[in-house]
Amino acid sequence: MYAIVTLVSGLLFGLGLAFSEMTNPAVVIGFLDVFGDWNPSLLIVMASAIVVGMIGYTIKNKRLKPLLGGYWQVPNLRHIDSKLVVGSVLFGIGWGLSGYCPGPGLTALINNPSEGFYFVSALMLGSGLHFIQTRITNK
Repeated sequence: MYAIVTLVSGLLFGLGLAFSEMTNPAVVIGFLDVFGDWNPSLLIVMASAIVVGMIGYTIKNKRLKPLLGGYWQVPNLRHIDSKLVVGSVLFGIGWGLSGYCPGPGLTALINNPSEGFYFVSALMLGSGLHFIQTRITNK
């Protein structure tokens, strides 16, 4: 049952990305270009994501444990530190330059292999560097 729910959730997420055109970097860059030819259509996507998140947290707050898991895994950090700020800035720069965030970037491997290869390579390189840096500083 867990595998089926995971598969259906992933398919629903992927369909949402495709339907909202989040997999099209031109639409994403148009949304980020607020001083140029701005495309506000992704505001609907963001508002929908907020509503889904609110519904999810409402369900979570009414249940003692998840239907398919042992316990709720919710982040409990409440402070903003340099790691969060630097990570957010790097994510935003990458998103703005490429028009891809990680989920849609993976779809680019099929939809637009030349761009997708460079994006996913940079994503893996950055993740690897973070992994190495974390291992070095946590020794």
